[in-house]
Amino acid sequence: MTELPELSGKVAVITGASRGIGYGIAEALIARGDRVAITGRNEDALKEAVESLGSERVIGIAGKAHDLAHQSEVVERTMAAFGRVDYLVNNAGTNPVFGPIADVDLDVARKVFETNVVSALGFAQKTWHAWQKDNGGAIVNIASVAGLSASPFIGAYGISKAAMINLTQQLAHEFAPGVRVNAIAPAVIKTKFAEALYEGREAEAAAGYPLKRLGVPSDIGGAAAFLTSEQSDWITGQTLVVDGGVFLNAGIA
Repeated sequence: MTELPELSGKVAVITGASRGIGYGIAEALIARGDRVAITGRNEDALKEAVESLGSERVIGIAGKAHDLAHQSEVVERTMAAFGRVDYLVNNAGTNPVFGPIADVDLDVARKVFETNVVSALGFAQKTWHAWQKDNGGAIVNIASVAGLSASPFIGAYGISKAAMINLTQQLAHEFAPGVRVNAIAPAVIKTKFAEALYEGREAEAAAGYPLKRLGVPSDIGGAAAFLTSEQSDWITGQTLVVDGGVFLNAGIA
């Protein structure tokens, strides 16, 4: 990024943002002048992301999203660096299992929930107490269309994302009126995380979408920028489906 916009005065924490959807969201918020703290498990990848996004306005904190000490460190370091946390984007997620729900290892299912749901609640609690309770703000949870219907072979992931949607509603109710909480439910986005769903068959996968393409991280970045802007000031507790129209065909192709 060669020309930085004027600072907006706002600060965001984005989890799981060294690449993919989280990185796309960071790009969108930085492009409007926000300062951003990003997290990720891989320290080297996180450093590369900070350098690419612009270290003048971005800090990176490496760690695992479900680690309580990491959650505290992220919020504390963001407050120390920028003095506030207006926005939280819970993007960190995992899906380590592919197969029938009847055969899912329960320890793996627990890991999915710990990373995808419990960590999001933990980050929300910490940003609430550190800044948002007294100063307001917004939270965006990255859910999935897999949380809106049956999702064969990624059942544990889909169930966790359904829980994320309900978590969004619970937080929106309890954190109002000062903090708005919404979710985004993407369909397949072209990221390393989702490669297994389209690699080697992208044209075939995209054919099932009315808009005839898969999503890209900037599609979600734009939605997150909207949900953390004044243009969405009367929206809370909602799940914005960003799916290229695939639900018009009653499911993911």
